[in-house]
Amino acid sequence: MSQQQNNRNPVHHRPIVRLGHALQRIVKRSTPTYFPIAYKLALIITLLITSGMVILGLVIVKNQTQLLRTQINDFGQAVVTQLAESAKELVMSDDELSLMTVVNNLGSSKNILGAVIYSENGKVLAVSGILPGDDISGLYAKASRIDDKNYSVAWQASDDEGKVINAISFIEPVRFKNVIAGHALVTFSKGAMDQSLHDTVIAIIMATALMILLGIMVAFYLGDLLSKPIRRLMDASKAIDSGQYDYRIHERRNDEIGYLTEAFNQLAANMLEKSQVENAFSRFVSTNVAKKIMANLDQIKLGGKHVNGSVLFADIVGFTSLSEQLPADEVASLLNEYFTYISMATDLYHGTIDKYMGDCAMIVFGVPDEDPDNKFHAVACAVMIQQLVNRLNAIRIKNNKVAIHFRIGVNSGTMLAGNMGSSQRMQFTVVGETVNLASRLHTVAGADQVIITEHLYKSRNIQSRIQAYSHKSIKLRGIAEPVSTYIVTNLAAGYQSTIDAQITEILASRDVA
Repeated sequence: MSQQQNNRNPVHHRPIVRLGHALQRIVKRSTPTYFPIAYKLALIITLLITSGMVILGLVIVKNQTQLLRTQINDFGQAVVTQLAESAKELVMSDDELSLMTVVNNLGSSKNILGAVIYSENGKVLAVSGILPGDDISGLYAKASRIDDKNYSVAWQASDDEGKVINAISFIEPVRFKNVIAGHALVTFSKGAMDQSLHDTVIAIIMATALMILLGIMVAFYLGDLLSKPIRRLMDASKAIDSGQYDYRIHERRNDEIGYLTEAFNQLAANMLEKSQVENAFSRFVSTNVAKKIMANLDQIKLGGKHVNGSVLFADIVGFTSLSEQLPADEVASLLNEYFTYISMATDLYHGTIDKYMGDCAMIVFGVPDEDPDNKFHAVACAVMIQQLVNRLNAIRIKNNKVAIHFRIGVNSGTMLAGNMGSSQRMQFTVVGETVNLASRLHTVAGADQVIITEHLYKSRNIQSRIQAYSHKSIKLRGIAEPVSTYIVTNLAAGYQSTIDAQITEILASRDVA
C-alpha cells in the first residue's frame, strides 16, 4: 500500500510543479532586464522614509490616544471627586435641595452630559442631565477600576432627537468617616474625545503623507545624484567596449567613486597602450598570430604541433638584376607595393603571411587558424596573385615601366607549426618537408607560373576546381625521388569570375586604372 501511494504522489504533484514553473516564467517575463540604479536607490530611500514615517505616525497616534485618555480620566476623576466631596455632608443630612443645586451647577457645564447623586442603597437623590439606564450596582458591575476609589464605565444614550450618544461615566463612592454614604457619578461625552482623537489622527496622516511625498521627491533627487557617476562609468565602459580606448572621465572626486574613476582611466590607458602595441605588432607578424600571442602573453614558449596545411612561396623573377638597375628607394617602393597586393590577396583566401624574405613572400593556409579548404585557397591565392600581377604589368608597360614577373610554388601536407627560435628571440612559423618542397618548387618555376605537386593536384575537391596540365617530374636537391608536378593555368569557370571581380575591386581601392 505504501509503495502504491509513493507511485501516485508524483502524478498528484505534477500539476503543482507545472503551475510553479508557469509562475516562474511569468515572473521572469514581467521582470525588466534593465532597472536603473537611480530607481533602485530612490525605491530604497522611499521605502525607508515611508516605513519610518508610518512607524512614527503609529507611535504618535498611540501616544496621543493614550494622552487623551489619560487627560479625560484625570479630568473625570477630578470632577467626580469634587462632586463627592461637595455632596458628602449633604447626603448625610438628607438635604436633597442642596444636592440638586450642586448637581445642577455641575450639569450646566457644556463638557458634562449629566451628574447624579445616589444614596447608599442606590436611590437617586439628585440628577442633572442624562441618567444612565442601569442602576448603580449594574454600573459598578460594568465599570473599569481606575484606582482605589474611582471607576469608569462606557455606555450609550440617546438625545431628544434619538441620536445615539457615546458616553463615559466616572463613579466615586461618597465616603464619610470611612463609611460609604452614597455614590457620585459624572457623565461626559466620548464623542468629543473621539473627535479630538480623529482630528489628531487625520493631522498625523496628512503630515505623514506630506513627508512621504517630500521623501519620494528627495529620494529620486538623491538617487539621480548618486547614480550620475555610475552612469558616467557605464557610458565609459560602453565606449571602451566599442574600441574608444582614448575615452576618459574627467570628473575628480575624493571618495570611493573617485578612486574607481581613476582606476577606470588607468585601465583605459593600459588598454589603449595594449591596442597600440597589438596594432604595431600585427605589422610585423600576421594579425591572427598577433592576437593569439597577445591573448596568451603568459604562455609564450618554444614548441609546436603537427598540423595539416598548405604553404605558398612567391618571388620576383630576376630581382637581383632588377635591383641593380633601379635606385634603392624605387626598389623598396616596388617591393612594398607588390607585397601589399599579395597581402590583400592572402586575406581574401584566409591565408597568413608567415614572413618576407627579400623579394620572396611565404604564405601559409590552415595555420594558425584551421581551414578545411586550405588546399584550394592556397592554389586560388596563387592564381589570383599571378593574374593581379598581369593586370599591373599591363599598366606598367603602358607607363613605359619594366614588367614584373612572379614565380610561385604551392604544396600541401603535414607540417610543424609553432614558436621556433630561442627563448630570447622566437618566431611563429611552419617547418618540415612539406614547406621545404614548396620552397624548392617555386625556385624551378618559370616566370608567371604556378607549380604544384601531383599529390596536391589529385587531392579531393581540387582537380575539379582548377585548370592545370601535367608538367614533368623534377629532381630536387635534398629529395630522393623525383617529384611529379603540374602547372596551374587558371581556376574553373565558376571561380574565375569571382577572382576577376576581386582583382577589379582591389585595383579600384588602390586607385589603379
